[in-house]
Amino acid sequence: MTELLDYPFMQRALLAALLVGVAAPAVGIYLVQRRQAIMGDGIGHVALTGVALGFLLNTNPVWMAVLVASLGAVAMELIRWYGKARGDLALAMLFYGGMAGGVMIINLSPNGSNASLTTYLFGSVTTVSDSDVVAIVCLSAFVLAASLGLRRQLFAVCQDEEFARVTGLPVRLLNLLLALTAAVTVTVAMRVVGLLLVSALMVIPVAAAQQATRGFAGTLGLSVLFGVAVTVSGTATSFYADVPPGASIVVLAIALFGVVTALATPLARRRARRDRHRTDVPADPEPARTARQEPARGGTGAAPAPETGAAADAAPATDAERGTARGRASVAGRYKDGGDAAGGGGFRA
Repeated sequence: MTELLDYPFMQRALLAALLVGVAAPAVGIYLVQRRQAIMGDGIGHVALTGVALGFLLNTNPVWMAVLVASLGAVAMELIRWYGKARGDLALAMLFYGGMAGGVMIINLSPNGSNASLTTYLFGSVTTVSDSDVVAIVCLSAFVLAASLGLRRQLFAVCQDEEFARVTGLPVRLLNLLLALTAAVTVTVAMRVVGLLLVSALMVIPVAAAQQATRGFAGTLGLSVLFGVAVTVSGTATSFYADVPPGASIVVLAIALFGVVTALATPLARRRARRDRHRTDVPADPEPARTARQEPARGGTGAAPAPETGAAADAAPATDAERGTARGRASVAGRYKDGGDAAGGGGFRA
């Protein structure tokens, strides 16, 4: 394993794989929470046009892909806000238009061809240059600063957009920031796993981490650990087995998901039985029965009977369900303290 570091191109490859393994799950956890796991794949289609423009204009394809992918991500958010019934049709045209535009533009480039797009479509981490490493480092720093620095606000928006708007968060601005962060992550990862497989690296480590953890912080940390493990090991596997690195990384990620699921399923069942047992334990009815049987004293009229039993228990539940100020303040306090929205009940997408 140590002989990998004897080759400069493998040093660059492992560094790029490490950064991508950290950045992709850090953004993917929000996309999974919003049930937009396929968004990375759509941005990858649009980014292909940026890669082709980079060849046509003789500029760095990575930075041009960042620009085009960011514009495409903003367009996706605008379509999501205003598209309504035909939003899915507009997104489909945007995705496939980006792919077709990339293929057309690359053939117009004097120093590009369809073969030039292959390394960006499926990844070629062993061909990462020094300029690519600089770009990946800078873009990964932006992704981590946004996804970790604003994790509470982004989680609140992804969990419940309406509630986040009521609490005063800039929902549209945060949505745009998340879309831009996802676009940057796609362009960071395209040299490692490729534009067609990048969505898998953003989603599968998060899905595997959710099988073993319940809190948001635990899921985020474990998904990043899984992302680093599969990207570094997949890169090493591609060197020894002479196979494409992107395919190796995704196959290892799927295998990891299967192993974690197999190990976590018995623990989840045991936890569910324990929670069910705690729920089924009856409460002590003695205080309610004593209050009901105590006769009124000090007057001729009977004292009004206090609410007991199901009626007393139903009142706070009804308030929380109707979204009263007291219920919203309680949930807002949990967001502020960094807890999950379920009040410790677990983070699930």
